Amino acid sequence: PQLEGRVRARFPESMVVSLHSELAEAARERNWRAAFSGEAGIVLGTRLAIFTPLPRLGLIVVDEEHDPSFKQQDGMRYSARDVAVFRARLLGIPVLLGSATPSLESWANAQGKRYGLIALHERANPQAALPAVHLLDTRKMLLADGVSEPLIAAIGARLERGEQSLVFLNRRGYAPVLACAACGWVSRCQRCAANLVLHLADRRLRCHHCGFESRLPKACPTCGNQDIHPFGRGTQRLEIWLQARFPQARILRVDRDSVKSRKQWEAMLERIHGGEADILVGTQMLAKGHDFPLLTLVGVLNADAALFAADFRAPERLFSQLMQVGGRSGRAALPGEVLIQTQYPDHPLYRALTHHDYPAFAATQLAERERAGFPPFTHQAMLRAEAPELKQALAFLQTAKELGDALSPEEVTRYDAVPMRLHRLAHLERAQLLVESRSRPALQVFLARWMTAIRELKAPKALRWHIDVDPLEF
Repeated sequence: PQLEGRVRARFPESMVVSLHSELAEAARERNWRAAFSGEAGIVLGTRLAIFTPLPRLGLIVVDEEHDPSFKQQDGMRYSARDVAVFRARLLGIPVLLGSATPSLESWANAQGKRYGLIALHERANPQAALPAVHLLDTRKMLLADGVSEPLIAAIGARLERGEQSLVFLNRRGYAPVLACAACGWVSRCQRCAANLVLHLADRRLRCHHCGFESRLPKACPTCGNQDIHPFGRGTQRLEIWLQARFPQARILRVDRDSVKSRKQWEAMLERIHGGEADILVGTQMLAKGHDFPLLTLVGVLNADAALFAADFRAPERLFSQLMQVGGRSGRAALPGEVLIQTQYPDHPLYRALTHHDYPAFAATQLAERERAGFPPFTHQAMLRAEAPELKQALAFLQTAKELGDALSPEEVTRYDAVPMRLHRLAHLERAQLLVESRSRPALQVFLARWMTAIRELKAPKALRWHIDVDPLEF
């Protein structure tokens, strides 16, 4: 809504339409027809909008091009960013990929002169300066329910000055797990290889992967112990603690549990812009694209969890997330400050972050990926299979690997089939097989031949499989 309002105000002579899944069917059809006929001069849309037929298309802008949500992860898999680049090339028109933290693939293309690079060294608002970023070494501090004293003091100072603060915790719910210390029971999902998250306000346990939910048990289902405890913290728990610590403050929690519709989102934005909230507690919903003039402090909790994740893209995503959420601070005349709680203040990622030095961070990450043979220095495709039993999925992938080996592609490496990290989702067991090559043409030729061979296999009826090129999830 905020973006639509700004674009309409900036280009009052042009018809602006939006295309996204939250639109009612009639409005979506009406906007699509306006784009198709050429009546609309500007189309604002989510990833599916990249396929909209536009007779006078002269420019494509991909805002926040680094965002992984541009990749469709189910059904017809595609990257809207890559489709945008290819469509612009076919039409001979410019495509603009915008981001304060470009994806490493796009950055490498710019460094290699495949893309042009336009660097913006100042904020769009000439009165605004980049916020000061400070690291809080939690190894030397006592934490009150996960919040350090310097952050508490900084929030208190903003309250006295009538300014707004944002406490960022990218974990919704009250706590990530409910557990029994007596017998070791934990609240696991019955349909997934994941834990149920405690949502205390609704007294429910919910799976954030498949949507399964159950009532909050009064005692341990295994041993009957009534002393079961939540472990860890989410935005709901943080909100309750802040309300107790700052009873005079107006606290607003912004996550997918509190904002479920466009009207709710517009009402919440209006409250924030109107100064009706002193402290915001938010997830990544507040990390990008928002402009709150009174917001001068951003406090970040639990950022270290992503530093040592198994996914090689985790540091890139963490840096991007912290740069984006930190950028919500000090976007007007008031100076901004970002406080990041960490046990690793000397980590190169945090050092680059304190200096707003994306090029240094990107150079370090690209050097590591080149040594390890990770994208963008190699090109990958993932064959995935899901079935009622894991052995069925693994057997299918092993047969597919043998078919790939028979093609004898020297430039393509095939790895063994393995279970996915989230190996069970919605009662289905999942496994995957990775193939990669330093040559994209060689990989494309291999995939075309390999897919033809795989389609001739007689797989079990309950088994489903798909190929994902340039996978983002492992």
